[in-house]
Amino acid sequence: MKLSTDRIIDAGMAVFAEAGYHGLSMRQVAKRLDAHAGSMYYHVPNKSALVQLMADRLAQQAYDAGSAALAALPDGAGWPERVEAQAVPLRQTLLRHPGGAVMFADSPKVLSTGALSLMERLLRTLKDAGVPDEHLGVAGDTVFSHITGYVLQEQSEPPALDVSAEDVAALHRRFPMTVAAAAGRDQDEKFIRSVRLLCSGIRALDE
Repeated sequence: MKLSTDRIIDAGMAVFAEAGYHGLSMRQVAKRLDAHAGSMYYHVPNKSALVQLMADRLAQQAYDAGSAALAALPDGAGWPERVEAQAVPLRQTLLRHPGGAVMFADSPKVLSTGALSLMERLLRTLKDAGVPDEHLGVAGDTVFSHITGYVLQEQSEPPALDVSAEDVAALHRRFPMTVAAAAGRDQDEKFIRSVRLLCSGIRALDE
């Protein structure tokens, strides 16, 4: 197949998912495409440009999904519902891409305009809600950091442990509240509740 920017981004995201940022190279991307590295530079000049394009694609998907969620809100929906309508599609988008949380966390460093658009929209939502300017940046960072960290845990591979039933029972006895809090929670429900808790805290800034 003929090389294109989209195909290079596809391959870059696949390599990133397997090897992370430090394992990503133009040579590895070219190998996945069965192409010469030099032939890619016409479309993508270097690794930094590729990472930015990957982050932009991820963020644009999240932005578009958030736009649809916002448009579907009923008239009179409050600002917490608008924050939730942005947070839920962002998490869902990151989950669809292995390594998506890491890529999104690094997106501001590569000046991803897509990621900056997501933050700008969130900050506008919070400002319109009356969040004081001195707290605005921290509030926005807190929401996005929570989403990124939440997905990072969801995407991480749990280590293989050889734990006996006796060990598990001992942990239950030693940490009963922690075990009870972690048990029986649907991840989607837990995420939404966590975003609502954040919004409650942000609301208190103006009280």
